[in-house]
Amino acid sequence: MTAAAAISNPVLDELREKIASLEGAGSRNRSVLPFGVSEIDAQLPGGGLAYGALHEVAGGGNGAIDGAAAALFIGGIAARTTGKVVWCLTRFDLFFPALAQVGLHPDRVTFVECDKEETVLASFEEALRYGGLGAVVAELVRLPMTASRRLQLAAEKSGTLGLVIRRWRRQTEASDFGMPTAAATRWRISVLPSEPLPVPGVGRARWLAELMRLRAGEGGEFIIGACDGQGRICLSSDTAYRPDQAGRSVAIG
Repeated sequence: MTAAAAISNPVLDELREKIASLEGAGSRNRSVLPFGVSEIDAQLPGGGLAYGALHEVAGGGNGAIDGAAAALFIGGIAARTTGKVVWCLTRFDLFFPALAQVGLHPDRVTFVECDKEETVLASFEEALRYGGLGAVVAELVRLPMTASRRLQLAAEKSGTLGLVIRRWRRQTEASDFGMPTAAATRWRISVLPSEPLPVPGVGRARWLAELMRLRAGEGGEFIIGACDGQGRICLSSDTAYRPDQAGRSVAIG
């Protein structure tokens, strides 16, 4: 029996009703969601993030700042899908205008607020199994291997894009991000200085996107421009900040 079937409560009952009302064009016939950046898509099997798979994203080492960037990175991915999005969480602290700025309008999103992580996992699995959604997002502190395998199987069955944001209340919990999971990709997003401008002002926000794990492939690091109003990223045109100067390789053009 799955966790979703084992837990019966009003949150799951309400989620099932909402998904039934949201179901639209299914994602079963889609295979990947490209980033539209050739250097990144070339690293990914099939040329993009696989539908019917689980993908993990976490912030880098700068606490809430990098955590917010990771959430926006996920928001931009979800924005580029077709259909409704289900977002499962325990802390309802998302800043809606920021999500809208990366192309994910709150009207497309059904937020499922849970009282504990076990209910987040159960709601996440329920939404993934149902299918017919653009993407399903879950905010989690821990993602045990057994749970991740179950979620991966649910995503495979429906063809839905599963996105996990790893969020920690205290830094000691971040070590769990290094543990193996069944996710197809694992990303870490860190905030960098914004794009330089020829005149005084603040340029486009920039992130360091580290593809830390890739099933059947090699990872990489990319300096990217943050998601625009359609959820699209770009490779940074400026190379003044290069993490490879600190001993890491960066795949940029």
